[in-house]
Amino acid sequence: MSTSSSSPAEDQSPAITDHLAWRRHVPALASAAAGISRASDPWDAFSDSFCDRNGWPIDEESYPDGKVKRDAEAWQHVEVFLVHGPEVLAGVRATANGADYVEGPISEDLRRLRGIDTTLERAGQLRHEWDQIMALMDASLPGSRKIYESRAERIRNADGWRYADELSFQGPALVRAADYLAGRADSDQPSQTERARVALARSAAGNRGALPASRSAPPAPAPTAPGRSR
Repeated sequence: MSTSSSSPAEDQSPAITDHLAWRRHVPALASAAAGISRASDPWDAFSDSFCDRNGWPIDEESYPDGKVKRDAEAWQHVEVFLVHGPEVLAGVRATANGADYVEGPISEDLRRLRGIDTTLERAGQLRHEWDQIMALMDASLPGSRKIYESRAERIRNADGWRYADELSFQGPALVRAADYLAGRADSDQPSQTERARVALARSAAGNRGALPASRSAPPAPAPTAPGRSR
């Protein structure tokens, strides 16, 4: 069975697409990073008004309620990082070169990502523990989940705030690095495709220019021996 050979450009396009498939997750991470800031920044300003000069809360009701609201909103965005972050992080590290870590527009962002693996891993463990708690509640007596779920959520969200706080710095760095590397790959792709097209054209021209080998001339017939005269 004969196989058709594909052109260099055709071979390259799927590789580029697969290599940059992580880009589709970047908008979700950008939205999640902004969401953590929206939950954190207003709370910082709000909490100052409920604390004395030493930082202790003076409103025993509004202060904890505001903190619970902040933690709940922030955890929702941490969940987004758990879903989309690992693939984007792997794509960024696979696409960045050594020079990107030394200097350039994303060198500082890449350095900020050194601890994000631990952040995502521990946040993932917290989510796994939450799933186990929910499974136990579902297996317990009917109605018990409604009683304890709200309290369990508050505990989870409070424990998860530390990871949201870390992602408030690491998350935007990941998004900026991903945006830059994806944009650079887009600008490099046309030139790579053009080089592949030129190589293909040269190959086709070489095949057309090659002349078939000339056939060798048939050997000349041997001379006839002269006849005898009588």
